[in-house]
Parts: sequence; structure tokens; C-alpha cells
Amino acid sequence: MGDASAPDGGPLVGVLALQGDYGAHARMLTALGARVREVRVPADLDGLEGLVIPGGESTTMTLGVAREGLAEPLQAFAAAGAPLLGTCAGLIMLDRTHLGILDVTAERNAFGRQIRSFEEDLQLDGITGAGAPMRAVFIRAPWVAEHGPDVEVLAAVDGHIVAVRQGEVLAVSFHPEITGDDRLHAAFLARVRARRGA
Repeated sequence: MGDASAPDGGPLVGVLALQGDYGAHARMLTALGARVREVRVPADLDGLEGLVIPGGESTTMTLGVAREGLAEPLQAFAAAGAPLLGTCAGLIMLDRTHLGILDVTAERNAFGRQIRSFEEDLQLDGITGAGAPMRAVFIRAPWVAEHGPDVEVLAAVDGHIVAVRQGEVLAVSFHPEITGDDRLHAAFLARVRARRGA
């Protein structure tokens, strides 16, 4: 997939496409006016203004990142200040023991295996505002077990942290791409556009 079509001048953002439901993220971002590129090798990061790391299976994604030599380019991309959005396994990939981009430790499958999947209505600070809660779908979801002082907690379920932000990095434990609620992706793109304007 090349850069998916979108209105002229829309921000160019990537979706890590090694594994997981990256296509659903791409469709949502395109509907919000972004141009989207699937990222599989380091060269795919060139010219991007933001990046989404989707859910999936974190072990498989880690192997893919290592195979393609993506770890250092992803770290450099984040260090340059580009906005990132990680969802479910994407949160795990961003944590201290994986890419080390987000100052958190994520616990895999923290809410239980596939049969323990569930949905929850969440208010996310700075995302949902005074509007209706966001319906969050948790599938073999992680939670944030520890976080550093610069990490802002946006939401929790039963006392377990499920949404955080640190600088330009936004990460959640759930799958926003499957509910039709585009507010999280819109917030991500707002950060991309704000950085472009600056």
C-alpha cells in the first residue's frame, strides 16, 4: 500500500503494519483527512508526521521489528517529537522493556485471556471532554503496572491504568479502531497538525 488518498494537504501518518489490525486504523485515519502509509521497513518512516502502533500480538511484532531493523529508527522517530499512538499491543511495544519510548511498564494479558475480553465506558482526560464516554473494547488487554513522573494517566479500569500520555505519545490498552468512535484518532491527528503548524 502506498500513501492512501486523502484531501490534499492532509498530514502524512504511518501505521506499523507488521501484524495486527492495521487496516482498520488506516481506514479511520483516512476518513479523518490523513494520508496513510503502511510501515514495514525503516524507509517507510521517511517524511511521516506521526505513527500509529496497532494492537496485535506483541511477541510477533517484536520479532518483526527486530527482523526489519526498525527499533532504532522508531526510537529516533519518537525522539524527534513526532506524535505516536499505541493501542493494546502498541502500548506494550512502547514500554520500557520493548522500544523504551514510553516511561511505563506494561503487563501483558493483564485482564485475562481471550475469553475474558470485555467492554467498558471510559472518560479519557483531554479526549472525550464533556461528551459521551468512549466505549472501549479490551481483548487480551495489558495495563500499565508502573509509570514515571512525566506520564499522565488519562483513564483507569478497576484501579488499573489503561490510558496514558507522555509528551507526544498517547497509548491505550484497548482497541479504538473497532468501535467507530474516532475521537482518539482525531486527538492524535490534532497533535500531528499542531506540530505541523508550529
